[in-house]
Order: sequence, then C-alpha cells, then structure tokens
Amino acid sequence: MELTRTGIGFDAHRFAAGRRLVLGGVTIPHERGLEGHSDADVLCHAVADALLGAVAAGDIGQHFPDTDPRWKDADSLDLLKRVAALLRERGARPVNVDVTVLAERPRLAPHAEAMRRNLAAAMDIPVGRVSVKATTVEKMGALGREEGIAALAAAAVAEEQAGE
Repeated sequence: MELTRTGIGFDAHRFAAGRRLVLGGVTIPHERGLEGHSDADVLCHAVADALLGAVAAGDIGQHFPDTDPRWKDADSLDLLKRVAALLRERGARPVNVDVTVLAERPRLAPHAEAMRRNLAAAMDIPVGRVSVKATTVEKMGALGREEGIAALAAAAVAEEQAGE
C-alpha cells in the first residue's frame, strides 16, 4: 500500500553585496545576492524542507548544518538531490512540489521555467509536477523593503507502507 504524505517548507535570506543571486539553481542578474553558508538558494531550501517534513526527517539545517565546512558555498540543487536520495533510501519519493517565492525585485517570471526544470531534475520527477510562482508582498515589511527574499513550498511524497 502506498501512503501520500505532505510537507511544508519555508526559508528566507537577507540580501548581501558581493554575492550572486541563485534561485532554483538559476543565477539571476541582480545587484545583490543572498547571504548564507551555502549559495543561499531559498527556493531549493524551502523545497528540501518540505520534502524532509513530509517524511518527518527534520530540516535542511540538521542534514547540512552551517557549522560544517563541507557545506560552505554548497550548490543547493546538489543539496536537494541529496534530500531526494534520502527519501528514496527511506522508501519514499517526491510526487509533486509547489513553491512560491516572495520578492519585490528582481522579476522572476522569466526564470520560472528554468527553475522548474532544475528542481524536477534534482528530484528526478517530471517537470509537470513542479510549480514555481513568484509574488511580491506589496512593499510591506522587510521583504517589501527589499531586505531579502523568502520562499514557501509544499510537497507531496509517496511512501511504501509494508504490511498495511
């Protein structure tokens, strides 16, 4: 019997000068990137947390702590691949993912398809099962003041249940 489990992931990083902006594995032209131990790809981080949450396996910080030099400047698509592999080791697999990026700037719609393809490849699922959307927060709060970018993701995971 197969069980469908769901998870939610959220991540936010502040902008930092001198860094490239990477979202969904796509380098996006912008005057600032995001601060973080890895490449600070909030989109990949939120998706990874949603997948981990779906199988009750903690969060991205437990698996790739910012205190571990192995993950310094890590490619977050690689981290997402590792999370998908962890799910497979546990008898589970990603089914679909829906993610929303919250940012006033830059405009992300032109990059959404490339992000979808990258996420799908990292999780080894069809691109038609990956949704990437972007919205603003209408200039409200820290994100509205362009202090950073956040992402919220939901994921469905299929898990084989032995003996049920």
